[in-house]
This record gives sequence, C-alpha cells and structure tokens, in this order.
Amino acid sequence: MPPTGPQGPYGPPGAYPYQPPQKRSGAGTGLIIGAVLLVLVLMAGGGAVAFWTLSPDDSGTASAEGIGTVRQFSALAADHVDEGETVEYEVYPPAGGPHYPVWQDCGVYGEPLRSEYVVHSMEHGAVWITYDPGLSEADVQILRSHYSPGDYLVISPAEDLPAPVVASAWGSQIRLEDSADPRLVEYLVEYVRGENTPEPGAACSGGRSGTGTTGTGTGAVGAGIDASEFTG
Repeated sequence: MPPTGPQGPYGPPGAYPYQPPQKRSGAGTGLIIGAVLLVLVLMAGGGAVAFWTLSPDDSGTASAEGIGTVRQFSALAADHVDEGETVEYEVYPPAGGPHYPVWQDCGVYGEPLRSEYVVHSMEHGAVWITYDPGLSEADVQILRSHYSPGDYLVISPAEDLPAPVVASAWGSQIRLEDSADPRLVEYLVEYVRGENTPEPGAACSGGRSGTGTTGTGTGAVGAGIDASEFTG
C-alpha cells in the first residue's frame, strides 16, 4: 500500500524537523577507537540522553541496558547490492550499510518493509521508526502522528525487534519501551536529515512504495520500477 499518514504536530507538510539539528560540541573529542566505550550525556528538554559511540566490531551488540540511549555506528559501507540480495546487517534494525539501488518512499506503512530499501532512505536523511506488531492501536497512532507529508520519516511494524519501539538513522539508533517516550521526539529533531546524512538533499519519494519483505509488493522493484534509473 502507498504510504499514508495523519498530519503531524510539527508544522506544515515538509517542515519536519522544525529546526536544523544542533551540532554537539566536543562530540569527537577523546574518542578511542576500539574497545573503549565513551558515554556522552546531552542535556536537552529537561532530560538526559546518553550517546554511546561503538567501534565497528561491537556495533551490533544488543543489551537491555541500552534502552533509551542513542547508539552510534561508524565506518558504515554504502554500497549498492542487487535487488533481491539479502544483506547481513550487524545490527537489527539496520542503522546504515549496503542497500538496494531503489529507496523506500518516506511515509507510514501498515506492513513490514524490506530493510535494504529503507537503508537507502536513511542514506538520504530519513529516520526509520519500527515498532512491535503487537503494539496497541493507541501506541501505533502515537508513532504515526509524528509524520506529516513530505517528512523524511518511514514508520512501519517489524518483527523480532530488540525493543517495542526502535528509531534508526544512518549511523545511530535508539531503542524505547514506550511509544510516548519524549526521547523519541528529541531523537527525530536531531537525526531527521541530520548532520550524519551521507546524501543530504536526496529524495525520499519517487522510489518504492510497496510493502512486504520480499521486494514484490505493489510498487516494488520487479513490479514496474527499473532499478537502473536509480543512482542515488
């Protein structure tokens, strides 16, 4: 099904996020590549958000202690792979990496999506909000309310998540227990079309609007889209 969604609370269509992301001063100071874990605390909105910077070797490590923290990932490949090929990502949901030549259109979806399409959307600046299919309708509507037409957001259910709600951007991810957790909004303001976007200004429409994880949904490659036309 094509992406749909209600009007979001952050201004007119396409205005989300409502302010440019703020650079975190000193974020690159004192980082030791390898086994050392550096925790930075950013005070925002009256609360604290912890940022974990992980080396590529341990970037896929999951822990219950990671709930509510922003996990960072570096040295992510951005290669295109053939449509239909399965990419073995180091973290799930993925936070960047190899992907299909066609991106997933930003929007709200009622069915799971193929990661390799959405990772391409993330390369263009989108944040992918995934949620447990067992989440209540009220909780799902809270998540969907963040989207306005034109926003660089992809919202969909996903199986076997490490938390009820997971938001992923290129190079970062936050896992949350509650759809109403205010840290989700903080994350979106920081990372939607944020400073780590590999291809700023690239489109998040005109790609794949189909659903499903096999690449055969309506509008998917193999259903009328010529992948050779996509070079972003």
